[in-house]
Amino acid sequence: MRGFTRFVALGDSQTEGLWDGDDDSGLLGFADRLAVHIDGLYPGLEYANLAVRGHRIGDVLTGQLPQALSMRPDLVTVCIGMNDVTRPGRAFHRALDDLDRIYARLADSGATVVTTTFPDITQILPVGRLLGKRVVHINAAIACAAERYGFRLVDLYSAPSMREPQTWSPDRVHGSALGHELFAAAAAEALDLPGSNHDWAHASGPILPQSLRARVYSQALWTQNMLMPWIWRHLRGRSAGNGRGPRRPTLMSLSA
Repeated sequence: MRGFTRFVALGDSQTEGLWDGDDDSGLLGFADRLAVHIDGLYPGLEYANLAVRGHRIGDVLTGQLPQALSMRPDLVTVCIGMNDVTRPGRAFHRALDDLDRIYARLADSGATVVTTTFPDITQILPVGRLLGKRVVHINAAIACAAERYGFRLVDLYSAPSMREPQTWSPDRVHGSALGHELFAAAAAEALDLPGSNHDWAHASGPILPQSLRARVYSQALWTQNMLMPWIWRHLRGRSAGNGRGPRRPTLMSLSA
């Protein structure tokens, strides 16, 4: 397998690295972890991360994607759509059309593209049952596009490891540090990097049905760490990405 020289990551808070570190100590995230791994195998990688928390599919199409293509990457990761899934209203189906436009332009670029399905949030969070059908819908669109364009696909939906509480941060939506490690390992497998395997998908033990207490606890964590901050921002007419730009907006050598 050939090495990569220019890697650009596109997406929202998951790719930005939320809950894997913080704004004071610095964020890491699966894309950064993957970049470090690739650079260890093929030194000299240049890497940019254009992801911004709160961004939706339309933001990637009109903002991140043109910037990424101008860098002429040979590797792109794109993980976007959960903010469209959770947003009420009829814009979801239009967003799926925009997602395919993103994929088509990436396919035309000639870069190796890694994309991912979303986990089964009905197994993570009780309120996820309200969004389960949308997750299935967007995952079908992602899998279909990956097959059509020849992208590398990470399937988080069916992985037992994605149903374990320790994979997720206190808001039960974003990955924990362990979760980001697993996401990076999954992408490495999708790219068939030396030493990669399918271990990331395996559960650490038997997957048992959540008790009522565990479900209530998960719901409380989500309410405290995800819902309430979202309501407060919404009341002020703001989003999580207001005033923020990408933290690695240009290609830079990791060794630098």
